[in-house]
Amino acid sequence: MCDFNHLDDAAKTDYHHQLIACATALGGKNFFLHMLEAIRRTKPHPLMAKQCAFHFSHGSIVWDKVIFQDKLTLLSNIRIHEAKQKNLLPKQNHQSYKKIRNLVRTLHPITFHVTPKQRKDGEGFHMKALDVLDEQTTRLNPVFDAVFFCSVDTVKKILAYEPRQS
Repeated sequence: MCDFNHLDDAAKTDYHHQLIACATALGGKNFFLHMLEAIRRTKPHPLMAKQCAFHFSHGSIVWDKVIFQDKLTLLSNIRIHEAKQKNLLPKQNHQSYKKIRNLVRTLHPITFHVTPKQRKDGEGFHMKALDVLDEQTTRLNPVFDAVFFCSVDTVKKILAYEPRQS
């Protein structure tokens, strides 16, 4: 999903609306972008936090389960190929199928709760890491991808996108 230019107009519009809704629920585009910049600056990656939380100046993100380095590395590697094959899962006879299937089983139940520091800024939002469409098809949740992996410039482009009028 980070390759925004290769999406069709309907997908761009949908992605834009999803991110605008999340930004609004956090207090606006600027707060949302501050969160992304804080995530990008944090080393090691915030998803590996043992306390399952990431705090930034305008709020926090909490989740249910620790994500270990091996799972994060695998996710980073396979998300690149998802756009081409429209699926995180490779063919069943692929050598890494079992590893990726276990990654999906680990990440699918985790819910990420993003809440602003001030209640007046918004209600916050929830997201899952993965969208499991059926037994053979799993996609990376586009909001999760934008929050934790896409470049801030790409997210800015998505937020600024002007949907075409029909």
